[in-house]
Amino acid sequence: MIEKLSKNLVNLKKEFAKIYDGTSHIQEVIPVSKSEIFPIKQQDLELLHQFATKNPIYYNSYEKTIGKTHCIIYEGDINKYWLNSIQHSSSCAPFSPTWIVSAYVCVLLAKELGYREVIDIGSGDGRIAFCAKVLDLESYSIEIDNMLVDLQKLLTTLDFHPYCSDAETFDYSLLNLSQPIFFIGGLAQMGGIALASGVLKKINSISNLKKNTGWVFVGTNSQKYQPDPKNMAGWGTLIEKNNLKSIQTITLPTVWTFHESEETPYVFAETVSDK
Repeated sequence: MIEKLSKNLVNLKKEFAKIYDGTSHIQEVIPVSKSEIFPIKQQDLELLHQFATKNPIYYNSYEKTIGKTHCIIYEGDINKYWLNSIQHSSSCAPFSPTWIVSAYVCVLLAKELGYREVIDIGSGDGRIAFCAKVLDLESYSIEIDNMLVDLQKLLTTLDFHPYCSDAETFDYSLLNLSQPIFFIGGLAQMGGIALASGVLKKINSISNLKKNTGWVFVGTNSQKYQPDPKNMAGWGTLIEKNNLKSIQTITLPTVWTFHESEETPYVFAETVSDK
């Protein structure tokens, strides 16, 4: 189901990009109802729409059929949040969100892999943590920018526990995690390496999290960025250095790839247990 959803979502984005004639800063689509192409529970879809409707970064929405899928288009602007997010001295990556449905598919895979808690690092508006609650997982959102955390608090119909904190110094032992997966916000080449390295160091200092811990890294194959000698969409060296094992990679639409032919690879990895 995961592969089908990701493939169909990429195709939907490509069709949408061909016909979109708006001028908004960001735009994305969410199917209106469950279908053979998008076999997502109707209740879950309604919650995703609720998140978008209540989210102040979107200022307009309208219905449109794209291919065979009836959708709602959401248009928005993240400029003020992007600018505020880069003002923090310890900020590693500016705010630029994945699509809401992409976040849902990523968390769906995390659930299928057996993880029980989602920790959304550099969470922006908290959409990944929100999707975890939609899918009945426990979730926590760690975001350094107070404006974005205030935005998240507007969206906590499902409480995904937003924390305004530096993810590299946050005390994760307070969360009593058992089988967590950490989503790292930010491309490797855009501050993600520094953020991931800091969080990995904190997690490796907690004895019960040295195993059964998952990681999701936002990758890119764009020629605009320096490639990693170990590949893995920019994360190969970090994965090898930290004794992680790659599990699976899925490709999904994000805000920053809307006008590009290449979508965003999400690299799933896990901590290799000490022998």
